[in-house]
Amino acid sequence: MGLFSRKPKAVNEGGMGYLETRSARLATVYLPLGTFLFVLLFPFYWMTVTTFKGKDELYDFSRYNPFWATHPTLENIKKLFFDTQYPLWLWNTMLVSFVSTFVSLACSVLAAYAIERLRFKGSRYVGMSIFLAYLIPPSILFIPLATLVFKLGIFDTRLALILTYPTFLIPFCTWLLMGYFRTIPFELEECALIDGATRLQILVKIILPLAVPGLISAGIFAFTLSWNEFIYALTFISSSEVKTVPVGVLTELVEGDVYHWGSLMAGALCGSLPVAILYSFFVEHYVAGMTGAVKE
Repeated sequence: MGLFSRKPKAVNEGGMGYLETRSARLATVYLPLGTFLFVLLFPFYWMTVTTFKGKDELYDFSRYNPFWATHPTLENIKKLFFDTQYPLWLWNTMLVSFVSTFVSLACSVLAAYAIERLRFKGSRYVGMSIFLAYLIPPSILFIPLATLVFKLGIFDTRLALILTYPTFLIPFCTWLLMGYFRTIPFELEECALIDGATRLQILVKIILPLAVPGLISAGIFAFTLSWNEFIYALTFISSSEVKTVPVGVLTELVEGDVYHWGSLMAGALCGSLPVAILYSFFVEHYVAGMTGAVKE
């Protein structure tokens, strides 16, 4: 009777029960989350406010609130789009980013599949060496790459960026896809081989459909790096009409010691919107790809 008369412990004595009180939720959930969101979103808020400020508001903090645009104006956006070649810089950035991402993903898929599924001798060492190549700083790589770019005669062209960006995109994308391909059961591939499918058919019809979240994750990563890349674009491009957004905004809107802060912030804000929109559409697949999840 005594053994069966014990009352079960309250649910809130363990597990996540400690979050049931308001003070506990405030201290452990809302306060850290609010702090994180503030640190993360404040730069975007500052860029937005500065974009719509006039010259007087940018420098006279005694008369105007630095955290708000008292008299909003579109002069900074007008200067950015009509007094510079920003629309062309935006097109160059999109073209280079999309083509570089496509080339990098194509090479990474083939490399990751060969390393993980063909099971040749030394495949693990090859995979590790590819990832170690990603750890080499771009500030060191651009020196020998500059020599190749000059010898190939593609200096000051978009092709120079399209061919050099995969040098740092392919290693990480390959490493990321290797981890994702590793989660796909080998039995699916073995059954396809028994049925007479070729390796290319297995890759296209079985592996790639299951690896869509991983492909999206690697693609977003490659696209973001290409979009924000600065060193190669600054080194291999000199003409204004071929520049990308990061280089064009910095070199064209900074004249000696004069910084056109309103137009600079407008350029940074407009340049970050395409990446933010891309993330908003594929964020679920991106998280699934980073965690290596495979739906059965």
